[in-house]
Amino acid sequence: MNPLIPIMVIMPIACALLLNLLHKKDRTVKILALTVGIILPIIPLLATYGMHYFGGYAPLVDSPALSQGLPSIITSTALNLFHPAITYSFATAQKVFIFILGLIAFFAIFTSLSETRKPSGVYTFLMFMGTAAITAILLSDDIFNLYVFFEIAALAQVGIILCSNVEKNYETALKYMILGGIAAPMLLLGIAILLGITGNVNITDIVFSIKSGLVDPNNPLLLFACGLILFGWLYGSGLPPFHTIKSAVYSKALPHGAALLQAFSVFTFVALGIIIIRVFYYLPLTKWAVVFFSLMAMILGITMALMQTDFKRIIGYLAVGELGYIGLGLGLGTAFGITAGLFQAVNEAIITAFLFIGFGTVLYKTGTSDTSKLGGLLADNPWVAGLVLLAGFAMAGVPPFNAFQSKLQLVQASISAGIPELGIIMVLLSIVTFMTFVKAFYTIYLRPRPAALEIKNEKIPKATIISLVALLVICVVLGLFPQLATGFISPLAQGLI
Repeated sequence: MNPLIPIMVIMPIACALLLNLLHKKDRTVKILALTVGIILPIIPLLATYGMHYFGGYAPLVDSPALSQGLPSIITSTALNLFHPAITYSFATAQKVFIFILGLIAFFAIFTSLSETRKPSGVYTFLMFMGTAAITAILLSDDIFNLYVFFEIAALAQVGIILCSNVEKNYETALKYMILGGIAAPMLLLGIAILLGITGNVNITDIVFSIKSGLVDPNNPLLLFACGLILFGWLYGSGLPPFHTIKSAVYSKALPHGAALLQAFSVFTFVALGIIIIRVFYYLPLTKWAVVFFSLMAMILGITMALMQTDFKRIIGYLAVGELGYIGLGLGLGTAFGITAGLFQAVNEAIITAFLFIGFGTVLYKTGTSDTSKLGGLLADNPWVAGLVLLAGFAMAGVPPFNAFQSKLQLVQASISAGIPELGIIMVLLSIVTFMTFVKAFYTIYLRPRPAALEIKNEKIPKATIISLVALLVICVVLGLFPQLATGFISPLAQGLI
């Protein structure tokens, strides 16, 4: 077992607890948060691939007993036993996902500490706790353990909203909690049904039970469990019908917090989406359900973004729409499509963080995110405006940025899968996304400045500029060398099909 695998989860949790205890000691909070923030993306690069078990024993499909070909009756009996072990699986795809999550967490924490004179230990506690929860979700091969961290991540997100001190943030946090009080129990019920049918919560054992015929794949309860888990997936990621509340969550968080919250949504989408593919993709309706909700997210996200006057809501809805591209890749069900979809997930997490932190400079200088009150900011911050413009190009899929590569691959995958209509829709919606961004950029930076607009004399913190430049470099590097990500992701896609 590799000790660095659990450290990916334990370290941010330990740091979060220490920050909560030391929240009044500003210097200590900064040093500890930045130190751990730097370490977070380094650990997955150093860790070797493999499995890690907490208690109990390994899944039976990985055990020597099955590899030696025991009689099916013994195998069936063994697989009906409940496995008490919590299993973490770390492979090439997890390396990329956790590395990117760690980078975004670092940039979010880095900018938050620089933009506040008195850093909040409670706020950074929530950011680290949420990062630990999403890391555990990505690693977990135990669906109940995944549910536990799913709930922790939801609570951390609510806490980040409450710490923002934005108008009506408490109302939004309460709505998100109420909806979570419906969606999370439904997810748990789906898990309980799987446990009742297969006798396990270990995902690998569940998949083996169904594919080997030890569990009747035509059992209607499996379809019911699929629907319940799919509903929890929609809530956790912010797909319709939860797109409105998810966008509100982003708008009521501070920009650096919103950048991290979107990364949480993306990687929750990925983790649960992979589980749905592994366990339920033999059900004909599963593929079409994933495609349908993904298309709805793309269409509704962009449509709602066009009607907004708050730039944080605009980015939030565009981010929801971009999730649909990931879902279409998963829905195609081919190795090429899944690879492209997961590559898009990596790119979206990076680009959305780029946009939130970039537009956050507007909020930092003016104190408002209402585009009707903004204008003429290009003269004050031309370099930052240029970075924000490049972030918008990246989101729309303009070369040579990373989303161009993933969206091009998605179009190619849809054509290869015999569904060119999806490719046409993706191209058209990318154009509308670009138009929506250009409209917001013009309103904020190019049109004449309103006379009532007041701008602070404070300079934008260097940490924010450094974060924006670093994110731009990552977008360009992945755009020029997509194999740096796809080479790690493709083995997972091949395994899924």
